[in-house]
Amino acid sequence: MALFGQEHVNSYLATDGEEGHDWNGTQTLILTTTGRRSGKQRLTPLIYGRHGRDYLVVASKGGTPENPDWYLNLTDNPDVEIQVKAEKIRGRARTATPEEKAEMWPIMTKEWPDYDVYQTKTDRDIPVVVVEPA
Repeated sequence: MALFGQEHVNSYLATDGEEGHDWNGTQTLILTTTGRRSGKQRLTPLIYGRHGRDYLVVASKGGTPENPDWYLNLTDNPDVEIQVKAEKIRGRARTATPEEKAEMWPIMTKEWPDYDVYQTKTDRDIPVVVVEPA
């Protein structure tokens, strides 16, 4: 089941996450990236986990063969902002190394077990993205 897109973002922002942070038994944040072609700010609701002080998100796109646009945006420009409830955090995003992913994937499948299912649907290695607060 996909997050409910712009409606999710609008509710989250209007209520400082009171509506939208807790979602289907997990937690979400709003990731702001810069469009790689447009240069416009793009806001995406994503399930997240924590690894120390870092935030983790998964570029699953439901197990489709291609990476999501937000992931392509941050690979071009890794300076991002996340909003967790009312807190806005500037950070730098990067793809977890294979060694890090081995440790971080279970954190994320605990948040959303379907990530394991999504990985079986594609030959693409689904990235775990680490957002390091600035």
